[in-house]
Amino acid sequence: MSEHTTAQSVLFPDLFDKLLVARFDQQHASSDGGAVLLRAADGRLGLTERLAACLRDHRQPGKVEHELHELFRQRVFGIACGYADCNDAARLAKDPIHKLLVGRDPVAGEALASQPTLSRFENSVSWMTLFRMGKVLAETVIETQRQRRHGKAKRITIELDPTDDPTHGGQQLSFFNGHYDTWCYLPLVGFLKFDDEPEQHLFTYVLRPGNAPAKLGALGILRRVVERLSYAFPTAEILVRLDGGFACPEILEFLEAARLHYVVAIAQNAVLSRQAAKLMERARRKSQRSGKTEHVYGACRYAAQSWNHKRRVVIKAEVVRLDEREPKDNPRFVVTNLSDPPQTVYEDVYCQRGDVENRIKELHHGLEIDRTSCMRFQANHLRGLMTAAAFVLMQELRTHAAGTSCARAQVSTLRERLLKLGVWLEQSVRRIVLHFPNSLPFADEWYHVARALGARCG
Repeated sequence: MSEHTTAQSVLFPDLFDKLLVARFDQQHASSDGGAVLLRAADGRLGLTERLAACLRDHRQPGKVEHELHELFRQRVFGIACGYADCNDAARLAKDPIHKLLVGRDPVAGEALASQPTLSRFENSVSWMTLFRMGKVLAETVIETQRQRRHGKAKRITIELDPTDDPTHGGQQLSFFNGHYDTWCYLPLVGFLKFDDEPEQHLFTYVLRPGNAPAKLGALGILRRVVERLSYAFPTAEILVRLDGGFACPEILEFLEAARLHYVVAIAQNAVLSRQAAKLMERARRKSQRSGKTEHVYGACRYAAQSWNHKRRVVIKAEVVRLDEREPKDNPRFVVTNLSDPPQTVYEDVYCQRGDVENRIKELHHGLEIDRTSCMRFQANHLRGLMTAAAFVLMQELRTHAAGTSCARAQVSTLRERLLKLGVWLEQSVRRIVLHFPNSLPFADEWYHVARALGARCG
């Protein structure tokens, strides 16, 4: 708000027994007081420092007011706090907490970068910079988990999944995608799951053109992450779990050559339909007797024309019954090198990838990773990577909230409970004091996470 606006008062004479006056006159205050937890999480990971080190500054030194690492942190922390657009920069330029997060004096420090400065920054990155940042993101996440688990894990599950990012306007490399029935980008997202832990840790986010096949870029990502994981967790079994579109010869041959376990969905075709015919007949009879949705499992040996040998395919023969609708056949197929019973492979291994969909929804709805409104493709890719970095920091908060009501909270809930807290900042020569309301609803959770991130009670 401008100084003219903050000098005014808003009166509500009839709401309560006494006259109610609202004034915007509290200096050195912020509505994002809890966001210091993000800086604490980032300090443990070294994430923004390592990612910003990939950037190359070609500006004239004498004209630089905002260092690249400050611009990068301003965007990452802003996204985590719910400010997805550069347009929000003007509202946050003098916010003491946001200045503190990027390393500036919260009271006397210069204002943060403006929207034009941030937009120029986003549009300055090169392809090589984006590639380096993608590698650093994965390396940082893997190293963090190695330290947390002391290099020990029985099974690590790698999951890749494409998602749609609808575009609006003339963005570079935006194409119409018939599957999603819209003009869009088609990013590829990757997650790591350790043993039976509920969290899937984001390790890669690659923006791709809207007409990209599902497998585009997947093989390179798998090669790099498998190499890193094998070094960080030498005794762990690695399982790769992929949705449809990835069952191409090069990916399957790489997984087998690397001696990895895998479950990969494949599309129905005439040959697989014949293989599933008897199982589907059993499922129909079973569904007719029960009047409910039923399924029967089986397996076969199958080789697509492009494959060099037959592989095991698990078949889920399902008949779906919904109220007031005709029964519908719904056969599903998964290629795998696991030897477990078909039902175990499908239900206990493959179907668990549904949790990844929840993480992708968090990226879209909690952090607006699809806010790719720049004209230049590289700028939109950088936005995606900065949002991915913000998500990694939020996951770090969630990890350290174990044992509290925030342990499984969505990103938007974490933001509301831990970050979006009104605070008055007081600064002296020796220290900075954040004054939170003593009626803070989730104060215990905030203290718990702060202590887990290295804070000490004073």
